Amino acid sequence: MAVLLPDYAPLHARLSAMPALAPLAARVPLDFVNSARHGDFPRWLAALRELPDIQPASIDLRERVRIGESWQLTAAERDSLRAALMGLHPWRKGPLELFGLLVDTEWRSDWKWDRVAPHVQSLEGRTVLDVGCGNGYHCWRMSGAGAAFVLGIDPTLLYTQQYWAIRHFVREPEVHVLPLALEDLPSGLGAFDTVFSMGVLYHRRLPFEHLARLRDCLRPGGELVLETLVIDGEADTALVPQDRYARMPNVWFIPTCNTLASWLGNYGYTDVRLIDVSTTSLEEQRASAWMTFESLQDALDPADPSRTVEGHPAPKRAIFVARRPA
Repeated sequence: MAVLLPDYAPLHARLSAMPALAPLAARVPLDFVNSARHGDFPRWLAALRELPDIQPASIDLRERVRIGESWQLTAAERDSLRAALMGLHPWRKGPLELFGLLVDTEWRSDWKWDRVAPHVQSLEGRTVLDVGCGNGYHCWRMSGAGAAFVLGIDPTLLYTQQYWAIRHFVREPEVHVLPLALEDLPSGLGAFDTVFSMGVLYHRRLPFEHLARLRDCLRPGGELVLETLVIDGEADTALVPQDRYARMPNVWFIPTCNTLASWLGNYGYTDVRLIDVSTTSLEEQRASAWMTFESLQDALDPADPSRTVEGHPAPKRAIFVARRPA
């Protein structure tokens, strides 16, 4: 099994053959390897080339992202696999297990999935979009839940290379990650049965535009799954950080749950439901050997972990589901 370097030509052909998604084909980077513009891109490609040429004996995407068996690699080969994957550091979404090697990512993204999955409409046979998907962890879980076609988009080139590292070993499911932002998609697409936007809304300068674009990606009757930071309080209230929030410079609006429910209603969604509110714990988001930079612990006030270092309420996240009217 030769090393699979980023090649979007098959996806271009696949989209061109799908009437509802054909407008997306024009946005697919056909010459991605030669056109990618990032100083670290050659190093990332070198890391991909170091991945072992091995067919996994098993793949589990339903209960976790677990690829291959530990007996398939010697200890030395597993060390080589670890070195190749560390060439794509930092790993933020996971965890991932490859041939007995645990990629202990910054986020326990499986915990978020466990909060989401019981409350959304079955993904069996559905066409799904994951906006801001990172390395595609949740895309693989969506496939494991039965989705027929999953498209993830994320403009961060490193995360797309992490996706290709996993794709090297898992080539069968219809799971694709494109280096695009939501704004890069054709307007009025109206093609997806389910659209996920998790951990994105608060990074948008124009949150209402984000909600409208998500709606326009859904087919009539399609379902939105929205996860974002929230604060406690009543309707018509939102935190607008003046500088940083939890050391993040690009957090623009953090609404209350009632405010966000109103936003969804105002932008044409129906059947709006709040399914979960959870304070982010230091067990769910933390630095690790696979993500050695600052994490949540560094963003909280050491004297009062209920506040950020800037004095704002500590991160709390809500999950909403809503529907585009049929």
